[in-house]
Amino acid sequence: MLRIGLTGGMGAGKSTVARLLVERGAVLVDSDVIAREVVAPGTAGLAALVEAFGPEILAADGSLDRPALAARAFADDESRAQLNSITHPLVGKRTAELIAAAPADSIVVQDIPLLVENGLGALMNLVVVVTADVETRVRRLEEFRGVSREDALARIKAQATDEQRRAAADVLLDNNGSAEDLEPRVRALWEERLVPFERNARTRTRPARGEVRLVGPDPEWSAAAQRLIGRLAVVCGASARRIDHIGSTAVPGLPAKDVIDIQITVADLEVADQLREPLEQAGFPRIVEYDHDDPKPGADPAQWGKRVHVSADPGRSANIHVRVDGWPNQRFALAFRDWLRAEPDAREEYLAVKRTGAAAAAELSGEAAIQAYLDVKTPWFEQIYPRVAAWAGLSS
Repeated sequence: MLRIGLTGGMGAGKSTVARLLVERGAVLVDSDVIAREVVAPGTAGLAALVEAFGPEILAADGSLDRPALAARAFADDESRAQLNSITHPLVGKRTAELIAAAPADSIVVQDIPLLVENGLGALMNLVVVVTADVETRVRRLEEFRGVSREDALARIKAQATDEQRRAAADVLLDNNGSAEDLEPRVRALWEERLVPFERNARTRTRPARGEVRLVGPDPEWSAAAQRLIGRLAVVCGASARRIDHIGSTAVPGLPAKDVIDIQITVADLEVADQLREPLEQAGFPRIVEYDHDDPKPGADPAQWGKRVHVSADPGRSANIHVRVDGWPNQRFALAFRDWLRAEPDAREEYLAVKRTGAAAAAELSGEAAIQAYLDVKTPWFEQIYPRVAAWAGLSS
């Protein structure tokens, strides 16, 4: 099962995206619908609200008078907290029930208006944010919901900013145009990313590896790494002593392959193996053929053991290295990143090696191309290990 968090500001059009995804087979879990369901007439939720805020919050027909509830519940922080303590557990319980009832091979789309505000992105396999210019959103709210311009602007201002949503988004869907303009983008998202992502995660399969190609520095790499780190932290819990963005994409200004490298630091390899199942269930299959880093000459290979997982997402290549706290390979990965960040000459030297490796791989494909690239890089890593170790003060 793949869990997709869908969000966007008022008037951006996420309901349209949700409808288009459902038409393609997605299972929709709508937070707004659930929030109304759990306080419908006759429910324990409505009874709890009446007990907390009084019968004045009821309409004449016995249903919840939402403006009356808002007047009481949002009067002060204590009342708001009381409202949340009643409704949030009910919404969470019902959401969990609906997700559990979905088929194992489902793509579950959770429509959550306040996903960014409530920091829920780490619970999803992917976050899709629908965007539109403020004026477009205001016009839609005026035209389709009867909201005044002043009220629309006030509501938009009270929500997350566009910058906050972009930082949380694995996918940005521009919806400044019509539904007809949006449809092919949603179809491509479904066919090219969501369907293969679900299949890869369910079958614990690595996505097809692209060609060995260096691209220019991408400011998005850091944000993408932080989203991955958040999801991995949820999966690993206390088993991870730290989780870090490492490798070339963690070095600002350095061209690299478009692959995010993350290091999970654990107490020992037994913990790494205990994490295999939860990581694979979360969409990070184990790649068993790479159980060791290449040690420096003369080193004990047992001290360079690791486990490697990858992201099953075909739209975001990522390698997840699980290494033991204090082992040479764990310390070197961090030191090498910091050395490159601090030393311009080191960055230029490494970039030259990477370009040579990419050129060696250019005439090949698949695993042969990857191996040709590594055949150039590996000897260089062995050569620079003492320099990095001395720079970082690493003991042998």
